[in-house]
Amino acid sequence: MHASQIAEDYPSVGMESDALAAARLLAEHRLPGIVVTDGDSTPRAVLPASQVVRFLVPRYVQDDPSLAGVLSESMADRIADGLRGKTVGQLLPEPKSKPIPPVAQADDTIVEVAALMARCRCPLIAVVDEGRMIGVITAARLLQVALAGR
Repeated sequence: MHASQIAEDYPSVGMESDALAAARLLAEHRLPGIVVTDGDSTPRAVLPASQVVRFLVPRYVQDDPSLAGVLSESMADRIADGLRGKTVGQLLPEPKSKPIPPVAQADDTIVEVAALMARCRCPLIAVVDEGRMIGVITAARLLQVALAGR
């Protein structure tokens, strides 16, 4: 079985997309992450939902989690304000070197996709054909296919 056979349609966003809109997309569809593409639909990165959550929590609370319990309810109600005015590109982790997005070729086998997913520790893999994204394989979809008939 090849990657193109199990890839599913999946939303993607651009680097300059609104971060708050991307967060809403992640939340509304309960996505583990989202593929970030350039103008040619070429995958450039995967933005995990957990990375977006980091922007909801002020840095001082990340540094000292005991402070989370003393924040007022009004502060908690405004937690998403940390995303307002930011782009998706600003949410991506700072790369130590040029990041390589987790991308599988359309003719990769399920084992190749699983190995890539395990190596990258990423919940989704973009599938490309001639450089353009044709779909995504999530960890749940990969498990579904791998466990079929077992």
